[in-house]
Amino acid sequence: MTRTPLRLLVAALVATGTAGIATGCGSGSSGVRTVTVAPTTGTPAASAPTTTPPATTATTATTPSADVALPGTVNGAPPWPANTEQLGLRLKAIGLPALPAPGRAVQLEQHLDVWFDDLKVPIPAKIGIGNHGRLISPLTTHDASGVTHVESPTRRTYTLGQFFGVWGVELDSTGLAGTSVGNGELLRVWVNGKPLAGDPGKLTLAQHQEIAIVYGTKHQLPKKIPATYDFGAAKR
Repeated sequence: MTRTPLRLLVAALVATGTAGIATGCGSGSSGVRTVTVAPTTGTPAASAPTTTPPATTATTATTPSADVALPGTVNGAPPWPANTEQLGLRLKAIGLPALPAPGRAVQLEQHLDVWFDDLKVPIPAKIGIGNHGRLISPLTTHDASGVTHVESPTRRTYTLGQFFGVWGVELDSTGLAGTSVGNGELLRVWVNGKPLAGDPGKLTLAQHQEIAIVYGTKHQLPKKIPATYDFGAAKR
């Protein structure tokens, strides 16, 4: 009697998903074994997605407009304080989150220089940091060096107008701190030493920008517009 090899019979049974009988061999004896093969039909388990989820985005925020006064806005000649008493209300009006700690998804630095009627404006520490450090904006200053910080909990962009909105100082194409252009007074803005056209409030903040804002007549322009800032020296 010709025997079918055991491995061929089992392979055939696995392929058809049925049960069969295989002939077994032993030393000096013979017998029969029943081999049950599990069915191969059924729905396979779904595999995990391989695509990377999209980056988290924040609720759309707005750039403040001179037509709408934010709570606690400071107008008039400088100096202007950090102005944090109504910070939470301004953040809500702008559409920015009030954070318990600085965000880490986006961290950028810029340097800000401001002149107002021939006066160099001091940039105070702790703009955007209120309630004794328990209420923090994504846009802040840590000290009085003029370095501004973007510390966002989500991956998104911010504008210069939003920083000034957090500060509570009006800034757009019509003027600065409630003072409108006209009668020979102009608002001029430079970014990295290059003149900026259009509304400065819409400038997107980027890493290591040097932003110079000058309000006043042409005779009140500073002798030199800064084009760079040594961010490394500020940290030493």
